[in-house]
Amino acid sequence: MTGSVGRHLRSSATAIGLVTITLVCAAMLALPGRAITAAFTNDVLIFLDGAHRIAWGQLPNRDFHSALGPLVFYIPAVGYWLSGSLGAAMPVGMAVLLVAFLAPAIRILQARLRTSIALAFGGFLVLILAAPINLGSPLSLLSFAMFYNRIGWAALGLLLVMYIRPRQATHAGDLADAAAAAVLLLLQFYTKATYGLVSIGFLAFMLLDRQQRSWVLGALLLTIAGAAFVELAWRGTWQHVEDLAAAARVSGGRDLFAFVRSALNNLADITVYAIAAAVIVWRTRSVRDLLFYCFCAVSGILILNQNAHGWGIITLYSGAAVATESACRLLSRKPPDGTSDSASAGNGLPLLLAFFLLPPSVHHASVLALHARLAMINAGTSLHLPKLEDLRLVAPGASPDTFMSRYHESITKGSRLMQSLSPPPERVVVLDFVNPFSAGLGLRPPIGDSAWLHWGRNVDEKTHLPPEALLADAEIVMIPKVGINSTPLQQIYGPFISREFDLLQESDTWIVYRKRETGDPKQ
Repeated sequence: MTGSVGRHLRSSATAIGLVTITLVCAAMLALPGRAITAAFTNDVLIFLDGAHRIAWGQLPNRDFHSALGPLVFYIPAVGYWLSGSLGAAMPVGMAVLLVAFLAPAIRILQARLRTSIALAFGGFLVLILAAPINLGSPLSLLSFAMFYNRIGWAALGLLLVMYIRPRQATHAGDLADAAAAAVLLLLQFYTKATYGLVSIGFLAFMLLDRQQRSWVLGALLLTIAGAAFVELAWRGTWQHVEDLAAAARVSGGRDLFAFVRSALNNLADITVYAIAAAVIVWRTRSVRDLLFYCFCAVSGILILNQNAHGWGIITLYSGAAVATESACRLLSRKPPDGTSDSASAGNGLPLLLAFFLLPPSVHHASVLALHARLAMINAGTSLHLPKLEDLRLVAPGASPDTFMSRYHESITKGSRLMQSLSPPPERVVVLDFVNPFSAGLGLRPPIGDSAWLHWGRNVDEKTHLPPEALLADAEIVMIPKVGINSTPLQQIYGPFISREFDLLQESDTWIVYRKRETGDPKQ
């Protein structure tokens, strides 16, 4: 009876602690009502353009192309719907996601990890989700850019904890585990499929565990059912697969040197992780344990090489949390004669985990606090786009001669140019990385184009949308003179634009074309 009460109190403490951490982080994101970015503005504009398209009734992969999953656009769309501000769409959308992440996090961590480990690791994952920064970046590079990677890492990291068996196995617990795992799988597949594929590999491995096989099978069935339900409403899965395949043809290749470089960049983390894993494998002599810890390391390095950050193999932290819980369970099992056994080799793992989690947790907490402070005081400047006034640009120490400064200035000038046109333009396509004007000026977005065009990542001279598809619904085509990859794109699409569009205006930063009326001869 006393043990049951103790377990209940520990479970309650875990849930209360995770809820408190999550709600504080969500409030710090949402309450200021604006987003701060100090880097990768072009990347952030992708998501705001997607939210704007959804507000106009468009569907990802059906009405516009994207190799990223639809949730990448629906998360800011929810934030836009709740806040009424595109500038606040990202922080509010991520705050909603944090709250949604609570349910699977509480179930998985509460059932498997003791309170101290659950709170330390759960708080670590929540801070990764909440902090608006690319993994491994310094505080000076605040940005919601590539936020989908943080979602993928957090969901995968949480799922990997399910390797360790629950302290109490029940039928209701299996159902809860299946639902939690299915939610995490769907979150990954509809955000960035790479993480989902790794998770499927993990669940296939988990089928070898007879004691957990029931929830694994349930999770796979629920995931299939969830995907079928999404497809009934979306009907964009096949086109999404085609967009993924096109991006893979452009940027899917990696050589051995890239993997070695990733390992060296994370050598300190790998070393600490290897110590923790070695202690447990030496104690258990389990081939299954060895395979799990190797899976965490190898899959993490593989994913890292598909991302645009050098640090942050979050799967290592999941493996370390599992190793620490395993050590604590071994230490709690006393031999019949009351003597100590070799389990004492794991005595130091809780302390090792604490030191492992502390630096990144403090870093991400500092990032979140800095963003909240800057957002509260309305720091920075805007792009002078009427619908994006709450997207604030902060560039500490930046010179006006830097490329991003000139890029921001060109968007401001492009905004003024677009607002000077008569009649007011609609369906604008920007022949560059991203289109800031549809969302920023509240224009009707074109259909059939791409959410972004990143040379060498999802488009190149061999793999690209035909001009007849990219520009089919365009009324206006804008070509920047200060562009991220406008020059190679002009080589592909320039001849078609010259045939089908008339030069409307040219400034020091933009060339503007309007679609030629049917039957209007070329001048």
